[in-house]
Amino acid sequence: MKIDDAARRLEALGNRTRLQIYRALVRAGRSGMPVGRLQEKLKIPASTLSHHIKSLVAVGLVSQVRESTTLVCHANYDSMQGLVDFLVSECCADETECKDTKSAA
Repeated sequence: MKIDDAARRLEALGNRTRLQIYRALVRAGRSGMPVGRLQEKLKIPASTLSHHIKSLVAVGLVSQVRESTTLVCHANYDSMQGLVDFLVSECCADETECKDTKSAA
């Protein structure tokens, strides 16, 4: 992952409301959550919710699928895992003891 992509995703999650939305979608699992239920659960006005979901979709953390008349939001687990992997990819890279531990594993 490029550092600019990671920065955009972290910036999107740096907003309290977007983080609440994303956590609710992660908790919902692979089946996702309809926008209406997400709105009820988080007590967010529809226009505000739409704005924040759009921001999460734009950075690839959330996807939306229309199922008949219902719009369902899904957390993008691959994107989330990529961000986590990016954050820990160089963990202890400059620490000699940690490198020895990594190579022994």
